[in-house]
Amino acid sequence: MGFKCGIVGLPNVGKSTLFNALTKTAAAQAANYPFCTIEPNTGDVAVPDPRMSEIAKIAGSKELIPTRLTFVDIAGLVRGASKGEGLGNQFLANIREVDAIVHVLRCFEDDDITHVEGKIDPVTDADTVETELMISDMESLERRVANIRKRGQTGDKDAKAQTELMDSILELLQAGKPARTLPIIDEDHMKAVKGLNLLTTKPVLYVCNVDEDSTATGNKFSEAVAEMAKSQGNGSVVISAAIEAEISQLDNEEQAEFLETLGVEEPGLDRMIRAGYELLHLITYFTAGPKETRAWTVTKGARAPQAAGVIHTDFERGFIRAQTIAYNDYVTLGGETPAKEAGKARDEGKEYIVQDGDVMLFKFNT
Repeated sequence: MGFKCGIVGLPNVGKSTLFNALTKTAAAQAANYPFCTIEPNTGDVAVPDPRMSEIAKIAGSKELIPTRLTFVDIAGLVRGASKGEGLGNQFLANIREVDAIVHVLRCFEDDDITHVEGKIDPVTDADTVETELMISDMESLERRVANIRKRGQTGDKDAKAQTELMDSILELLQAGKPARTLPIIDEDHMKAVKGLNLLTTKPVLYVCNVDEDSTATGNKFSEAVAEMAKSQGNGSVVISAAIEAEISQLDNEEQAEFLETLGVEEPGLDRMIRAGYELLHLITYFTAGPKETRAWTVTKGARAPQAAGVIHTDFERGFIRAQTIAYNDYVTLGGETPAKEAGKARDEGKEYIVQDGDVMLFKFNT
């Protein structure tokens, strides 16, 4: 299981440049004019995780198979998108299909690159896009709630509950607050909210696209975005899309040297993935053997049978138990056999909650 992130933002903020860098393709055209991206481009990238190499060495694996992350480059939104301005309706439909929003904000000054709003103000830019998403959600709910309210008035309990939920979200949206700010009562409540498939329930990661000189430290624009993101409970990372484009063309050794000259320890992709995982509450577990070491992604809080189901639905249906070794124990002790001898290979049952880095072997009935 991976996750799908939609790269959004106003035109000319660096979305397509970032997408090209992340996927190492030229599939998305990067040009200095609005709407250079008409259809969403999709690219899969491997999720880098140094733990996988360590496990593979010990297990003697012939192949390493990382989990994958999907990026969707969605054309630039503009003010009025919710009313169909620009290519608004199409863009909003594309955003609806992703799990999280990677919102690229222009945090650099360059007279050669036009800004659709005529000034550099990333916080205002973020507000412009968020407003369009909220308007779209309001219109969507208002269209649906009338019929459901009528059913609720006839005594339909489910319709009545759904009406109350929609009304509470509409109240938030009308007050200028996204649907994700609705307090969640329990798991059923969360499922009901997700079932509405609203744009503003999706978690947001703000990507501050800075100039080369600000790659390591950020700048006044990215600092303002970080403050805004923190107040919203969202994440933010600082990246130079232009630098990432250069890095993507280098081999590992050249990358390391280039990053060192910039005072940066790792490519922006790595930072984005970590922030994305945290945003979506995702963790990684591993399976290992002579044939392959493989990384798998599950939601934090997933139980062992659900983790088994990510590999194959039969594993979940016939789940018996999971031999589980914590990553640190696996590496420190030198693999499965020494871990067993040290009593660190545990047989866990159906209620076990998978931990990040677990090395797992599932036993199941066919």
